[in-house]
Amino acid sequence: MRRSPLAVVAFALAAASLVLPTGADGPGFLFFSAPAIVFAAAAVALFVPPSRASLIALLILVHVAAFCLIGLLGAFATSGPAIGYWCSVIGAWLLAWLAVQRLAALRFKSPNMQRLSNLALPVLFGAWLLILWEIIVRGFGVPTILLPPPSMIAARIAASIPTLWADFQQTFLKAAIAGYAIGCGSGFIAAIVVDRVPFLRKGLLPIGNLVAALPVVGIAPIMVMWFGSYWESKAAVVVIMTFFPMLVNTVAGLAASGAMERDLMRTYGSTYIQTLLKLRLPAAMPFIFNALKINSTLALIGAIVAEFFGSPIVGMGFRISMEVGRMNVDMVWAEIFVAALAGSLSYGLITLIERAVTFWHPSYRT
Repeated sequence: MRRSPLAVVAFALAAASLVLPTGADGPGFLFFSAPAIVFAAAAVALFVPPSRASLIALLILVHVAAFCLIGLLGAFATSGPAIGYWCSVIGAWLLAWLAVQRLAALRFKSPNMQRLSNLALPVLFGAWLLILWEIIVRGFGVPTILLPPPSMIAARIAASIPTLWADFQQTFLKAAIAGYAIGCGSGFIAAIVVDRVPFLRKGLLPIGNLVAALPVVGIAPIMVMWFGSYWESKAAVVVIMTFFPMLVNTVAGLAASGAMERDLMRTYGSTYIQTLLKLRLPAAMPFIFNALKINSTLALIGAIVAEFFGSPIVGMGFRISMEVGRMNVDMVWAEIFVAALAGSLSYGLITLIERAVTFWHPSYRT
């Protein structure tokens, strides 16, 4: 059986953690169990042949070990964790890396199981980023004003749900979505017009590139002066940020259909509208969805940044600006988490729609 270098290094670190001091104040369940569980997980990874059963056992052991290592953080003296503890942490991280690597290599006959496996990979990867963040910040005593641990951010989220929901409604549901719909819709229509009127391609697109390069920090104060401090001015900023990516991508997509296909449509006597609807727009869909995915993140960024320059006493950008001034960094990170979650879900939803619409594209063939 070929042994993984990750398993060998993790086993050596786990064995060292059993004899080296951890720095904990006295014996206890976590004091003994954390290094022992890491050692057991390393033994499974090193000596048990790779299989689905051994992978499940490795995943269970390494996450139980992570739970114990986090729980052990409260048992250290003022000097903090010693070398034995960090050997356990590094060993557990290497074992988690190995488990994710083996999970990525698995292939299931059931499509549902394969999708579940593909979903588990980023979940496990993200979970270990949070685990390492928690352990490193608390283990090295990083001041919370610089970087709070995830547990502190989670506690702030749980205690501030009404405030976070109100900010989410103001920034995302009102400003970002309205600006996104108007900007993408108008960019798409303008692309159809540009494609139909050739001289606009040479006149409008260079201007579009110029406007797209304008900094949002320069546009936002002007929009606040024009439309007021409520969500309308933020939506206007989002429109400017999303209009030209949609315009440029749609124009490129409309030109993506081959000359042979267009000649065939002309041979059939198709009109411009028929050619547009049945050939050129379907061929442009990958480009259009690329613009929609890019704009889904730009819209939220634009709305949040615009709120720095004037907003009512609600909104994600307003809250971030205010709480930074108050040194409430955990609330800032809570708002960042909500923004990241909203942006990720929006991107994922558009990706699902794209897969349903462009199922014929070579990138989705198995």
